[in-house]
Amino acid sequence: MRRRLVAGNWKMHGSRAANSALLDAIVAGAPAAKAVECAICAPFPYLGQVAERLAGTAIAWGAQNASEHAQGAYTGEVSAQMLAEFGCRYVIVGHSERRQLYGESDATVAAKFVAVQAAGMMPILCVGETLLEREAGRTEEVVRRQLDVVLSKAGTQALATAVLAYEPVWAIGTGRTASPVQAQAVHAFLRAKVLPGTRLLYGGSVKPDNAEAIFAMPDVDGGLIGGASLVAAEFLAIARGATKGLRQ
Repeated sequence: MRRRLVAGNWKMHGSRAANSALLDAIVAGAPAAKAVECAICAPFPYLGQVAERLAGTAIAWGAQNASEHAQGAYTGEVSAQMLAEFGCRYVIVGHSERRQLYGESDATVAAKFVAVQAAGMMPILCVGETLLEREAGRTEEVVRRQLDVVLSKAGTQALATAVLAYEPVWAIGTGRTASPVQAQAVHAFLRAKVLPGTRLLYGGSVKPDNAEAIFAMPDVDGGLIGGASLVAAEFLAIARGATKGLRQ
């Protein structure tokens, strides 16, 4: 049985009080870790609070970004080693919002991927196309390019300790979702390019009412959950959806 991963990406949301209630509810309702691994990726200021509350539970925690630099005069940046020192397990790299809003290139994403692994953590590498790219029939070209730049720098074997997330840009925060068939098509394409056992997540407006159908696809190993991870009941319903139809 291949254990699935459901990772919540809180983006730039939260407060200490709201986080406390949300974490308590997630810890209380999380499914058995032997079937589904849950992780919370929170903003930097709240990582200490998240780490403290999740200590001793089966729920992992992660960061939403890390610098590609190990140290130096990079005011405002946080190195991968700093995160690792406090027990961080996952780091999201190459999220579409980092690529689009902050101009992160494929080369920068690859450098961050390498830095995260060098610090002993597991990168969640995001790839995905815009609506214009999909409509132009360039989806496979785009995700291949994004992945190949990372593989050329890190090597194919690096995927043994990484997670790959397909997040169609046109489905993030828009309420639009790739159909299960659309998600499966891209995941199958990526599956052919990665190591056996690499977990492939779908990220793009996953909700309780579509999670089970998406996770039922043969090459979808879980989800990278955005807005729904800010509501405990929704996040837990998605996690439960990931336990159904587990394949051998």
